[in-house]
Amino acid sequence: MRLWTLHPRYLDAQGLVALWREALLARAVLRGRTRGYRSHPQLQRFRGSPHPIRALNAYLAVVHAEALDRGYCFDAGKLGRTGLLSHLPEGRGQLLYEWSHLRRKLRQRSPAWLRAVGSVRLPEAHPLFRITPGPIAVWERVR
Repeated sequence: MRLWTLHPRYLDAQGLVALWREALLARAVLRGRTRGYRSHPQLQRFRGSPHPIRALNAYLAVVHAEALDRGYCFDAGKLGRTGLLSHLPEGRGQLLYEWSHLRRKLRQRSPAWLRAVGSVRLPEAHPLFRITPGPIAVWERVR
């Protein structure tokens, strides 16, 4: 499971579809509707939110908007209530680590997409996150 700190605009088609499915799975985990992934490290930052489900709903809303912009038909019925939320903090080191990680993935599976987005030096974060000075997140499994 990978819930990217990066804005979903940087993901290729395969990555965007995977993100949608994984974020829906993450929400099911937080709702207690699945046995697997309950202790997945990617969920720590959402669990740390005052409203974890609403935070994941806000996360999904941005992924859905990106999909619509690309002409994909993600089911809007799967979106949930968000309400007013504060941003989740995430370190710049995490954002840059993920950018490097995504570029490695794209080099293998989608070189044309990498050529389109790869010149970006400092990528934008998903709007749910507020980037702060800081290292790679403690929950990240660094390769």
